[in-house]
Amino acid sequence: MIIIIYSDTNAGSIEKNLGLPEYSYYFVLKEFRPVLEQLGIVVTVTDPVREVDAIYRNAQAHGQPCVFLSFSPPHKTAVEFACPTIPVFAWEFNTIPNEVWDDNPRNDWRTVFARTGSAITHSQFTVAAVKAAMSDSYPIISAPAPVWDRFSGVRARSQKRTAADSVELLIAGTVVDTWNMDVSLYGPTLRHVPKPDLVRPAALASAEPVKLTLSGVVYTSVFNPYDGRKNWFDMIGAFCWAFRDQADAVLVLKLTHHDIKWALDSLLEDLCKLQPYQCRVVLIHGYLADADYEKLVAVTSYVVNSSHGEGQCLPLMEFMSCGKPAVAPVNTAMADYIDSDNAFIVHSTEEPSNWQHDPRQAMRTLRYRIDWESLRDAYVTSYEVFKHQPQRYEAMSEHAVSSLQQHCSQAVIAARLSEFIQARLTATTESRA
Repeated sequence: MIIIIYSDTNAGSIEKNLGLPEYSYYFVLKEFRPVLEQLGIVVTVTDPVREVDAIYRNAQAHGQPCVFLSFSPPHKTAVEFACPTIPVFAWEFNTIPNEVWDDNPRNDWRTVFARTGSAITHSQFTVAAVKAAMSDSYPIISAPAPVWDRFSGVRARSQKRTAADSVELLIAGTVVDTWNMDVSLYGPTLRHVPKPDLVRPAALASAEPVKLTLSGVVYTSVFNPYDGRKNWFDMIGAFCWAFRDQADAVLVLKLTHHDIKWALDSLLEDLCKLQPYQCRVVLIHGYLADADYEKLVAVTSYVVNSSHGEGQCLPLMEFMSCGKPAVAPVNTAMADYIDSDNAFIVHSTEEPSNWQHDPRQAMRTLRYRIDWESLRDAYVTSYEVFKHQPQRYEAMSEHAVSSLQQHCSQAVIAARLSEFIQARLTATTESRA
């Protein structure tokens, strides 16, 4: 079988596209590729309109089945191919776009799904949303990115740690540490005062990496600070209130975006408003070598998510695959793998919202509002567990590994994809006969 794959962002453009809309599809495609290579010959294209049907016709001439997996939002998925096409997409709202705007019929996702005849997404939540819009029999499966196996080495090398254990990271980028600076300079009443440019130039960052030592009860989150869904305001605010008097509580925010200056100023202004506090907040922007990323995972006690919804959340899945329990809500895609045995649950309730890419900002769907007190309480309880209940913490760690294995291991996803793709190719052949 020939499996054609495509993402608008690729290895050559990811650096400049980091943090822009749909950039994460590239990382999802990378995670799927090893599994797809177990199922057939994988061919990557950069120009689907020019390449897909040419490959398909060649495959047909050699008696090979062929399918095109477009790792793209449905409204950016081309549907005019002779080659069977399956969009692979992430979504975090309870309804899918079902209206046309800007005179583009593909903005109504039902049009795209009707043409492709099937789809692959990453959560049961989104499967239900698509079936509600199409029909209960519409062919769609949930196949999260198979990240679990990639961390086998990290799991094998991981050791039990205490709050006293420390690691040193080398970061080719910018590090902002509340322990080493006066965040009061970023107060809202001082906006007219020139601020130092904290972003280190790329050449300097590469030549002179920053040394960062971390210890304590470490909470880590990886996110794009310009993505409003990530709700870092609540994440930081609840943390600083929960740990005003705990100097060994550390929040590490790994920021993913190619241009970070405005985000740093905004984050620091928020941190200034929250003073005084004894806890430590560290902002990291820049490249981490694999060894240093592994050290960051190793020193992490808990991975944190306070978002309004997730299509799957790769960082959360990655850290949990390494045995790191979570502080996170149980909604949208996270409901497939977060439970009270591997996480401290953050409560949330539905509130009106708009589809993120809809320029009209029309209220057509729902997102999840985080219960701030629940997030603060989850911080406090998790801290006590790590410091004083090692057996409970170890049990949560082990459950995080086993539950993510069931959710996103290569074996699980390969079997699911193989069955689904074969069924779709059979159905396509029969419909064209």
